[in-house]
Amino acid sequence: MTNKKNFRTESDLLGSKEVPEEVYYGVQTSRAMDNFHISGHLLSSYPNFIKGMAITKKAAAMANVEVGMISAEQGEAICWACDQLLSGRFHDQFPIDMIQGGAGTSTNMAANEVIANLALEKMGYKRGEYQYCSPNDIVNASQSTNDAYPCAIHMAMCLEHLAFMPHLEQMIDSLDKKTKEFAHVIKMGRTQLQDAVPMTLGQTFSGFAASLRGEVANLRNAADEFLTVNMGATAIGTGICSKPGYSEACIKALRKVTGWNINLADNLIEATSATSCMIQYSSAMKRLALKINKMCNDLRLLSSGPRCGLNEIHLPERQPGSSIMPGKVNPVIPEVMNQVCYKVIGNDMCITFASDNGQLELNVMEPVIAYTLFESVHLLENGLDTLRTLCIDGIVANEERCRQLVQNSIGIVTMLNPIIGYKQSTKIAKEASETGRGVYDLVLEHKLLTKEQLDEILKPENMLQPIEIKL
Repeated sequence: MTNKKNFRTESDLLGSKEVPEEVYYGVQTSRAMDNFHISGHLLSSYPNFIKGMAITKKAAAMANVEVGMISAEQGEAICWACDQLLSGRFHDQFPIDMIQGGAGTSTNMAANEVIANLALEKMGYKRGEYQYCSPNDIVNASQSTNDAYPCAIHMAMCLEHLAFMPHLEQMIDSLDKKTKEFAHVIKMGRTQLQDAVPMTLGQTFSGFAASLRGEVANLRNAADEFLTVNMGATAIGTGICSKPGYSEACIKALRKVTGWNINLADNLIEATSATSCMIQYSSAMKRLALKINKMCNDLRLLSSGPRCGLNEIHLPERQPGSSIMPGKVNPVIPEVMNQVCYKVIGNDMCITFASDNGQLELNVMEPVIAYTLFESVHLLENGLDTLRTLCIDGIVANEERCRQLVQNSIGIVTMLNPIIGYKQSTKIAKEASETGRGVYDLVLEHKLLTKEQLDEILKPENMLQPIEIKL
């Protein structure tokens, strides 16, 4: 039998419900725990989201004290409770699924209940004695889920972005190191998977680094959009149930709590149903994922073989590659990063569909948008660290193989275009292709250039950049 002494009774619109005495959450959180068994990923697993809620609730409390909506004692206790959450404590009190109906009401009420009960204890009362600090009337004063929840997502995504950027920057640093390490290694460049013209392996990695470096500013610009919030909009943007001056006081408090240049949306009606900034950041992550995916595909091609492929680079060996083929080693790290990228790209589509359903004055699909945004960031964080430490940092150039491919390539005939003309170059290329002979020998045989002239033209340094050759 249930021991009634271990429970307290709380009530809401639907009636009374028993809640374990030792927990800080309340009746509405408990109902959400019963209703939503969807993703298996709980709010308690996303500390920055809880911190985003704490930032939002703390600023709201500060503003409510300023406009006289709650007492100074209540405001002080709520701020203390929020600081506990910001320090990483009591996150286990948010055991609800990230994907939920109700446009985030369950998450908002979980924060209200946990903060209220923490504040009650700070004030010397028992959990559940809401007449002294109500989750709805006091912690949620001047708010609705429809402004507090998206504001919390914005604050959380700012934290997620700041945590993510070092992972990307470390990857770029690793690629820059490989650019220098391989600067002297001559290899063939390829277009449409066919031999093109020579380059260095360092130039290949410099292209990778430059590609990712270009996404740093793009992500930062997208993250800046999260600094605009709709606090004070309450239910639909009209500000009902808040006092004059509350929005401005809340923005001032948000700036004080975070140190960020947070601004109030120009039109709270529009902002309450809009998810544009979430779309934009998801799109930026998708763009980054596409570039990382391309790099991983190139790494797999360049390392293909080892005997019957390109084999221009050697990837670190991480595990046996087959249960039946002895000696086979697969590029498992680029492969797993490819799959991370596919997931991030797919997540962007999910966010697109969810964002498209912001009918009338609210987008009720924000829970899945938030969950998917966090998932994409965390996947890319873990993927980038895995790719960097277990693959990129340990790549070795197969210099002899690279040199042989350049020497045997028909592609070097392109260097002769400005000297002997496209028509003669084409004849040499065709003969080399049909006979299997080298371009170098055929040019000398047809007496198109002297050995000294040909050696000068085909110097490695002359093949890697624009240069005027005088014979």
